[in-house]
Amino acid sequence: MSELATMQDLTIGRLARAAGVGVETIRYYQQRGLLPVPESRGAFRHYPPQVVQRIGFIKRAQELGFSLGEIAELLRLEDGSERGSIRRVAADRLAQIETKLADLRRMQRALRHLVDACEHTGLEQPCPIIATLAR
Repeated sequence: MSELATMQDLTIGRLARAAGVGVETIRYYQQRGLLPVPESRGAFRHYPPQVVQRIGFIKRAQELGFSLGEIAELLRLEDGSERGSIRRVAADRLAQIETKLADLRRMQRALRHLVDACEHTGLEQPCPIIATLAR
């Protein structure tokens, strides 16, 4: 079979290999409405090669922390005509990241303080880390 024929005729296994994901991931994305479920031809479903790029989009969006619901919204808007809606989804995600970063910085300061206190507390006193977590 030629490579062109293979790229035009992807079974779910070939699609999974081409996209670098498992078959169960493809089925899960289909259940979530992120990927189409093509009609069966014989014993197999055949996927167009563009689905590989769609899976790549989903994986890159997940790496940026988008939820599958947010990804579904971005895919719905993929023609780019509703830039305001696209910006809103991305801006909401950015705000979530900034909140998480602020929380992480707060946790970092608290742990840094506790580690420093533990290092400088005499052995006759309880470890400040354990004491703080036990409260």
